[in-house]
Amino acid sequence: MNQTSVAAAVAADLALDPNRVESAVRLLDDGNTVPFIARYRKEMTDTLDEEQLRNISERLDYRRAMEARRETILHSLAEQDVLTSELQAEVESADTLQRLEDLYRPYRPKRQTRATVARQKGLQPLADLILAQPLEGTRDELAAPFATQVSIEGDDAKAVTSLDEAYQGARDIVAETVADDPEVRAGMRRITQRRGVLHIVVADRDKDANGVYQLYYDTAGDVSTLRPHQVLAFNRGEHEGVLKVTLEVPEAEALGLLALRYPADMGSALVEDLIEARRDGYSRLLFPAIEREVRRELTEMADEHAIGVFATNLRALLLQPPMRGQTVLGIDPGYRTGCKVAVVDTTGKVLDTRTIYPDRNGAQAKATLNALIKQHRVTVVAIGNGTASRETEGLVASVIRDGAAVRYTIVSEAGASVYSASRLARAELPDLDVSIRGAVSIARRLQDPLAELVKIEPKAIGVGLYQHDVDQKALAQTLDVVVESTVNSVGADLNTASPALLRHISGIGPKTADAIVAFRDERGAFDARETLKQVSGIGPRTFEQAAGFLRVSAGKEALDNTPIHPESYDVARSVLDLVGLPLSHPNLPGELQHVRREMDLDALAVEMGTGRPTLEDILEALTRPGRDLRDDVEGPVLRSDVLSMEDLQVGMRLKGTVRNVVDFGAFVDIGVKQNGLVHISQMGDEYVRNPHDKVAVGDVVEVEVLNVDTARGRIGLALL
Repeated sequence: MNQTSVAAAVAADLALDPNRVESAVRLLDDGNTVPFIARYRKEMTDTLDEEQLRNISERLDYRRAMEARRETILHSLAEQDVLTSELQAEVESADTLQRLEDLYRPYRPKRQTRATVARQKGLQPLADLILAQPLEGTRDELAAPFATQVSIEGDDAKAVTSLDEAYQGARDIVAETVADDPEVRAGMRRITQRRGVLHIVVADRDKDANGVYQLYYDTAGDVSTLRPHQVLAFNRGEHEGVLKVTLEVPEAEALGLLALRYPADMGSALVEDLIEARRDGYSRLLFPAIEREVRRELTEMADEHAIGVFATNLRALLLQPPMRGQTVLGIDPGYRTGCKVAVVDTTGKVLDTRTIYPDRNGAQAKATLNALIKQHRVTVVAIGNGTASRETEGLVASVIRDGAAVRYTIVSEAGASVYSASRLARAELPDLDVSIRGAVSIARRLQDPLAELVKIEPKAIGVGLYQHDVDQKALAQTLDVVVESTVNSVGADLNTASPALLRHISGIGPKTADAIVAFRDERGAFDARETLKQVSGIGPRTFEQAAGFLRVSAGKEALDNTPIHPESYDVARSVLDLVGLPLSHPNLPGELQHVRREMDLDALAVEMGTGRPTLEDILEALTRPGRDLRDDVEGPVLRSDVLSMEDLQVGMRLKGTVRNVVDFGAFVDIGVKQNGLVHISQMGDEYVRNPHDKVAVGDVVEVEVLNVDTARGRIGLALL
């Protein structure tokens, strides 16, 4: 299959226009990144968005892998001299990898099986007779030529010494033939998907002392309707030895499928041999294989869903708005080792660090916080949400009640310890103890969540569902894509971005990111995007891919602080000339809105030598130069006093921050020790299919308290 055919197949798979897909494939093959194509090559793909482009890239890999596998299979079949014209046509028309493997299965070299041993004994012709169901000859007569013979290798140990042995071997061959038949396997899959039921029972109650899996002790679920979180739950229970999971399908229907494909003739002496071989092939080979396949597919489905949930939550978390211009005091709470405290200035530079022990000496801890707040003019306190966070919150609230002019918020500290011990943290904060680095990270992630969280392995951020049970390679790949997409959608300041942030910019990897920072440290701040070309390792291609996603906020070229690509600067200047105003003019947004409303943008794009999508992007960028899309999101809830579960009353209305979104609802931090749960049924008057349609991680929402279970630490909430 040639390039055009592969692109056409991908287009058909995704129900997209073939010309758009072919252009996207060509751009991807030329080494362009998905973020670059999505933003700066809209005319070539007819405005395919980033999600569509990633789907194309993924499906392209699948199709190419399938074509490579098809060629390998055809070559193997030809070498075995079994490639008939009919088989070749089937292989060439197979449209999935599974179909290809099913067709190849009967001919694939196998390890030693009962059937291969029987074939070595020369019993294939007798197996063929069982399948053919001859109407003439007795059972003994038909098997006589195969008994008491020596195998073709001449090994006496492989001799067939009796009629029973001959028939047993022949039935083994038939059983494997039946089980390997691609049509049988396809039919069995259809039966399992339609009628299959998974039964879950308790295997060892003693291994579930807390009753975590009690819900699944004696349950059953249709294969076609199982939910992803159910699959992940009983998979984990099975792995821990608590549960036992088995598949059940209608055996009569399954055996009927085999009988239709391999019919027995009641007039043949070999009818019972065929029936027995079919049953053996089903129970010993086919059903176990289908059971493994179904379990694997269910797990892959559940993994894909769970990874998607994690990816959605991660993107929302990374897109939380930065708190610019704040001097932040970060606290990493702790009991035995004390609370680690770090003060950072508005740029994230560490000003001071301490360790306080509120449980041992509360007065001294309060005095230390008061002194740090006054000395460094702290405006916000960020408290990590780990162990002792609520006790620390009480301490900070008492400091505020005593007159400190600050407010505080709870910050997720997930991954802070991972960052603290990382090579990057050692390079950034070489003079600080590993325990103090966590407090610095907590403070900085309030100032700029994206810039700080990209320093942490994504799966350590902890906003997922069964994240440790899913395919770790697939999880890592997906989360890396989320980070890349998010970083490029926001962009990065060329003069302040860390290597950890820069490495995710389109076209820039770790080595180039380090080179950019080294250049900046040696030569001073970049005064223009063009200066990037002087960095070692950045050629025209890298500059093309990266430039539009990098900002220079106070350089000599005002357009460098917009998402407009340098290749379109002439068009941008023509637009400014058209309205007769400079980029900094306060009336510019209004004039540009007039252009968008009143002018024929298609004609204007032709006049300016660009495409309409690019022109519209330029108009948007010029309307809001320096815009950060995160500024459109409401910031974190800042508090001045502490709230406990005992303070909660049914009907109370509060503001809170969404900490995690899962299949059955969302967990919301309302300022007490335990996050409350907004169940999916409490997300509105209308039916809600997916909680992500209503809320995202980091959203500030208003909720009503429905119930409070202090003993179990559970709070039920309703979304308002």
